[in-house]
Amino acid sequence: MFTGIVEELGEIVRSTETGDDSALVAIRGPLVTSDARHGDSIAVNGVCLTVVDVDGGVFTADVMGETLRRTALGALRPGDPVNLERAAALNSRLGGHLVQGHVDGVGEVVAREPAAQWDTVRFRLPAGLARYVVEKGSITVDGVSLTVAEVGDDWFSVGLIPTTLKLTVLGTKRVGDPVNLEVDVLAKYVERLLGDRTGGGAR
Repeated sequence: MFTGIVEELGEIVRSTETGDDSALVAIRGPLVTSDARHGDSIAVNGVCLTVVDVDGGVFTADVMGETLRRTALGALRPGDPVNLERAAALNSRLGGHLVQGHVDGVGEVVAREPAAQWDTVRFRLPAGLARYVVEKGSITVDGVSLTVAEVGDDWFSVGLIPTTLKLTVLGTKRVGDPVNLEVDVLAKYVERLLGDRTGGGAR
């Protein structure tokens, strides 16, 4: 479990195909690897990955074909920056919201409006996810916990403050770039519970 508060801007070092449409990915992140061990979880652009090995500030993780197909990780190349966050500890502050690291779909930057102190960015929502997104609710974009400013049938927008622009990959995302999206898991549980009560099950 994560909070959507990015700890470090890391970098893809290499990606090695391991057969069966999978890859072993090496990622540089001196902060998140400072106490990382084999089996720990680290979110990479919002995708929960398991640490296989740590060597000199670089950790490696196995990425299955399913993950490569259903997230934007497959589009990353050596040198690309990535948002990194270690799994939350029970005694830590919940600065963002509850994030599982399980990507629900890949969105796309469709508009960007710079302002004096922040940027307003609009993202396209994959079909089926809009019902989980509400104005002033939470959503995770490339591992960053954000508050929804506006929402439409197939899009939502957020305001990015200077800290987010400087310390995460969202500061350099351009129109057309893909992003990993994770909706608030509480919305999905509510839908399931209400569906069971009405006899309709989950939609």
